[in-house]
Amino acid sequence: MIIKNIGRLIGIQDPSVRRLRGREMDDVYCIDNAWLRFYDGVITGFGEMRSCPLNDDMLDAEGGIVIPAFCDSHTHLVWAGDRSGEFVDKIEGKSYEEIAANGGGILNSSDLLNSVSDDELYDAAARRLRQVMAMGTGAIEIKTGYGLTLEGEVKMMRVIERLRAGFPMLEIKATFLGAHAVGRAFAGRQGDYVDHVIADMLPLMAGKADFVDVFCDKGFFTVDETDRILKAAAPYGMLPKIHANELDCSGGVQVGIANGAMSVDHLERIGDEEIRALAASDTVATMLPGASFFLGMPYGSARKAIDAGCVVALASDYNPGSSPSGSMPFVMSLGCIKMKLSPERALNAVSINGAAAMGLSDRCGSISIGKNASFVIYKSYASSLPYIIHAYSEPTIAAVYLKGQRI
Repeated sequence: MIIKNIGRLIGIQDPSVRRLRGREMDDVYCIDNAWLRFYDGVITGFGEMRSCPLNDDMLDAEGGIVIPAFCDSHTHLVWAGDRSGEFVDKIEGKSYEEIAANGGGILNSSDLLNSVSDDELYDAAARRLRQVMAMGTGAIEIKTGYGLTLEGEVKMMRVIERLRAGFPMLEIKATFLGAHAVGRAFAGRQGDYVDHVIADMLPLMAGKADFVDVFCDKGFFTVDETDRILKAAAPYGMLPKIHANELDCSGGVQVGIANGAMSVDHLERIGDEEIRALAASDTVATMLPGASFFLGMPYGSARKAIDAGCVVALASDYNPGSSPSGSMPFVMSLGCIKMKLSPERALNAVSINGAAAMGLSDRCGSISIGKNASFVIYKSYASSLPYIIHAYSEPTIAAVYLKGQRI
């Protein structure tokens, strides 16, 4: 198929580009009045309309812009029930830590998840996946971490595997997050729970989880416990992706980098030391403005990190308690409005660098020959990148293609 009469084809990269660092994020390469060709789910060509080949199967973009599909590198998309009751607690001024201390938060989601069947869990997650696909997401990471029991964590991974099979047009990466919180059965015995994660859970995730994650932060897991889990996961081929510095400067950034983390995520609280360490590494600094918005927390210092030479991505943190939205257009808008990123930096953060945070930038995140034909076509009146970012609530999307399949 050929998409013709594209007003502006945005996000073009050489296929060899895997991530954008620092000021490299300032540019998005474009072609005005363009065409795009794909075959068997892969981009095979693009250029200016004056060089457009004739083809029997052509779609007219009618002057709309085209960007790469979004790459959402941090989600908790598989969960049961809801935590809307905690929403009221937040309105009344209770902090994230207070809600967790009273048995809410992650432990609440764990109770709910362990009470439902695989089918119920799958159906709810599949509904959410369809929603984010319709908003332009073409690659997504999904974590376990609401089981917090051996059976619950294995159940979550089974559901993620079913999602992979049921949604072949999506790139789905799986992360084992057994160390999201201490399971209720181990209350007051955090060390024993860490031993349980290492000895009993990790072996069952081998060959299934692409990544291992730990909530290394104030009130959760320590740097030493995190280091133990990451090192124990390495022989199983699970690369680290760390929850770090959401609640405090926890040392999670440093232990993640020391263990070769693909990314360290959250970073609402980050200092010069962490930024220097990230700038000197290949670890992606993934910031989650949706969580900052919903929880009223500081926004990550994305602009400062980029200026220092870091690889910065933005992701949704889609979850029931602290970021109940998988809208990457909204994430991109928050990146501009609250984090003061340019539209170009915001797009690169949710596309090529989001792909890098999942190890997927060889096939996702840009308009490149040989990469997935996963892209978003906008309506003709949404005529520029700044327009689609500032008008994030408008229904500006005309079509979404994922691996060449129209969604």
